[in-house]
Amino acid sequence: MDWLTLPDAATQLQVPVTRVRQMVRDRTMLARREGGVLRVPAEFICDGVVVKGLPGLFTLLADAGFTDDEALDWLFREDPSLPGTPMRALVENRGKEVKRRAQALAF
Repeated sequence: MDWLTLPDAATQLQVPVTRVRQMVRDRTMLARREGGVLRVPAEFICDGVVVKGLPGLFTLLADAGFTDDEALDWLFREDPSLPGTPMRALVENRGKEVKRRAQALAF
């Protein structure tokens, strides 16, 4: 998986880095600290915008009891029923399928 630093993500989104930091605080984008540096998965940004449905999915996973790290792991774990990863399905505009699976995790 490719990772972007927050300044790199800001460049791709064409917003100030402070806006990306706010997105991480608001949980509309998840980040992971590696080597003391916050990074976001490069796949979260497509064509200069955050992938459609991603912020709502983060909320759904948090409501299901997932930590940020668990949510990131789940998004990028292969799911034969999709097929592929939940993140790949979101990028391919198959968000309903992903949200159904995430909702089922809560029960």
